[in-house]
Amino acid sequence: MSEALAGRSGGGEALLEVRGLAKHFPARGGLFQKAAGSVRAVDGVDFSIRRGETLGLVGESGCGKTTTGRCVLQLEQPTAGRIVFEGTDITGLSQQDLRQVRRRMQVIFQDPYSSLNPRMTVGEILAEPIKVHRIISDPAKRAARVRQLLEEVGLLPQHAQRYPHQLSGGQRQRVGIARALAMEPSLIICDEPVSALDVSIQAQIINLLEDLQSRLGLTYLFIAHDLSVVRHISDRVAVMYLGKIVELADRQALYEDPLHPYTRALLSAVPIPDPKLEATRERTVLRGEVPSSLNPPPGCVFHPRCPMAESRCSAEIPQLRELKPGHWAACHLA
Repeated sequence: MSEALAGRSGGGEALLEVRGLAKHFPARGGLFQKAAGSVRAVDGVDFSIRRGETLGLVGESGCGKTTTGRCVLQLEQPTAGRIVFEGTDITGLSQQDLRQVRRRMQVIFQDPYSSLNPRMTVGEILAEPIKVHRIISDPAKRAARVRQLLEEVGLLPQHAQRYPHQLSGGQRQRVGIARALAMEPSLIICDEPVSALDVSIQAQIINLLEDLQSRLGLTYLFIAHDLSVVRHISDRVAVMYLGKIVELADRQALYEDPLHPYTRALLSAVPIPDPKLEATRERTVLRGEVPSSLNPPPGCVFHPRCPMAESRCSAEIPQLRELKPGHWAACHLA
């Protein structure tokens, strides 16, 4: 691992290394659907996650968070870059080799209802990956493993006979978590796993994920737009804007001393429970709209909305630099 990436992983053994990741989608328009350029959903992303930690990936809708997660899972083929998982570059693997890697890398989706087969019972949903990947061939032992998985996520054995539509949103998400655990993974990508749930249920699911991590030694890439949720579960946080990581730091450092103006703007929008502090604190209001990823602005992608922007910002692309120990930011003025 390069020295820069070692710093960005915060030290320790890196389970996942992402280097120069880019994903561009072809865009077509007009009567004959001619090529009209490419959408730069992810545009040169670097980060590492060390074994046993949670990296939070936050940003506005459309910034490239989910596409980054899908590229790591190889559900999308990256346009450029390398993804090294457990010491193996998985971007060039065959489908057969990739199948073995995917046993160690699972995902929890945002919508627990649409990600579960409505024609299968919960027991069948959990048993299917165990059977397909030949983890347990004996049906009786497979059924016992299903009961164990239900217990691990706080569900009862009788839930195995129910269908997804017979469960609440929180219960369905617990089934999604159990399905990910069935493969005994080392990395789980959590793609907005609580955004579709009520606030009270969100806390239960977050606490469950933390408990499973401590007991099973799991590693999470936690994708979300809710900064308060990310602060609760993450060890380190990466902030994305228009396909690029603009800040990466330890959770406490990022929330207490944000260096990038975009991060400051995001944090200023998070409500504070104390009414007096909420009424007196300074807010950062960004001008304009998020530019199109089909035609991103030159220089710093944030400069059209940045309250601090100078002429240099529209001409030079800022590099993600370590401005303080373990604290990285891509800003000329930080």
